[in-house]
Amino acid sequence: MCDIWKNRDNRVFGLRDLERQLDAIRRLRVHWVVFSGGEPLMNAELTEMCAVLRTQGIRLTLLTTGILLKKQAVTVSDCFDEIVVSLDGPREIHDAIRRVDRAYQLLAEGIHAVRSNCSTMRITARTTVQKANHAHLCATVRAADSLGLNQISFLAADLTSTAFNRELVWPESRQSEIALSLGEIAVLENEIESLIQRIGPEFAPGFLAESPEKLRRIGRHFRAHLGLEGPESPKCNAPWVSAVIETDGTVRPCFFHRSIGNLRDTELDDVLNSPEARSFRKNLDIPTNSTCRNCVCSLNYRA
Repeated sequence: MCDIWKNRDNRVFGLRDLERQLDAIRRLRVHWVVFSGGEPLMNAELTEMCAVLRTQGIRLTLLTTGILLKKQAVTVSDCFDEIVVSLDGPREIHDAIRRVDRAYQLLAEGIHAVRSNCSTMRITARTTVQKANHAHLCATVRAADSLGLNQISFLAADLTSTAFNRELVWPESRQSEIALSLGEIAVLENEIESLIQRIGPEFAPGFLAESPEKLRRIGRHFRAHLGLEGPESPKCNAPWVSAVIETDGTVRPCFFHRSIGNLRDTELDDVLNSPEARSFRKNLDIPTNSTCRNCVCSLNYRA
């Protein structure tokens, strides 16, 4: 559901960009880096960047569509501690949403190839719930199980922010392609309840990352979009424990809040400890902040 793939200026965060930040990474005692995108497997210097971070003892996670996993299975197996793949639904739904011929089959082959190189690799799925798959949550979990994944997570589609390379907030016409009608929300909520009832009898406890309450919040998110109830903030500490670095060096406290600096002319710890960044964190009240109240995902990290 991102627009990063539309980027046509070929901006890449590469090895030299990372090496300029190594001293800051050490000072900040960073211990977990997640490579996202776009598609990080298209970054020609990904292997070298992983090798540099490995020397610092940093845990590495790959977020990927899975389409290139088979071709780069050895590299991925050697470089990463865990993989999160995008899974949009069972085969037909996944292929339709991805708009890539045999996308599901490529994903399945990629997972198998990685596991052939590293049988213990943890591979999980993330599903973005939207109009095209809202009635297929149980089938999506079954698909994740049949693919041999360790876990699956669900979140609602982001409809109203400028995150993920959107130059402007989506117009209503685009939102309506992804958002749910009142009738579709009812179908989704029934699907969520069915999913919850299957935890234990059909799906192993822990295979779904979300608690029943978090799953039900997905339905409430779409209700709030229609103005049927007020939006609600998730529990989150992202701005205090993490940062998002974009390809042009922009630093954000999370995917959704505005930039707090850029790495072009300074180091990461200087950005995170700047007066602007410190003021932002000091004054951020997540339960009442309008950006947080419309957030579809959260990080509530405990070391």
